[in-house]
Amino acid sequence: MKNKPLILVTNDDGISAPGIRKLIEVMKEIGEVVVVAPDSPQSGKGHAITLDATLYVKKVKTASPKDLEFECSGTPADCVKLGIKEVLKRKPDLCVSGINHGSNASINVIYSGTMSAAIEAGIEGVPSIGFSLLDYDWEANFDGLEPFVKKIALQVLAEGLPDGVVLNVNFPKQTETPYKGIKVVRQARANWNEKFDKRVNPMGKEYYWLTGVFENLDGGKDTDEYVLENNFVSVVPVQFDLTAHQFIETLSTWDL
Repeated sequence: MKNKPLILVTNDDGISAPGIRKLIEVMKEIGEVVVVAPDSPQSGKGHAITLDATLYVKKVKTASPKDLEFECSGTPADCVKLGIKEVLKRKPDLCVSGINHGSNASINVIYSGTMSAAIEAGIEGVPSIGFSLLDYDWEANFDGLEPFVKKIALQVLAEGLPDGVVLNVNFPKQTETPYKGIKVVRQARANWNEKFDKRVNPMGKEYYWLTGVFENLDGGKDTDEYVLENNFVSVVPVQFDLTAHQFIETLSTWDL
């Protein structure tokens, strides 16, 4: 009998977040699961890594002694690095990150700790997927996502992914209307119109809260934002080579 696939599970909301608990539950139906996730919320950390502090990894007590769950003091990218290099006895067959509480569609992928964890695994040559639900509530409803998560994960295990590519999967916020299906699309051109809410603390020191309004600048119907608005699950293949290949020839003609 063929060995079960080894699956590394991580996230950016922290090891106790409901989203990762649901993802662990689904992955246990597929393979052997090892969890390495932050010991506290790390949302918006992007691809940050820890260079100026020590890192700690501690096994978590769970209901079953067979569970292999570890909490890490670092960022999501740190979790993946430590998971692959130190915790696991061999390279995993798959890395899944999430399920994130909130959108990682369009421009959000740049800031996302969830997707950065998946990308870090991709850099290490591990087929990887980031999963996110467009619901920021800690008590968000993740029921109903299972068949989609399982289907996509199994397909990646069966087919693999191209070198340098990971998948960014986003689910619309759940309503009484079932999802219409899955759409493979591109990342929408969008941005955050940001501002800083300036305040003064009781000691007279100024401080700031970042606020902003999300703006979809893309009118295309082949984007993640469009299909999510129309109750489809979006799947975007993301590459971590940031080279603007189409501009190389033009840039080469400049007098540099």
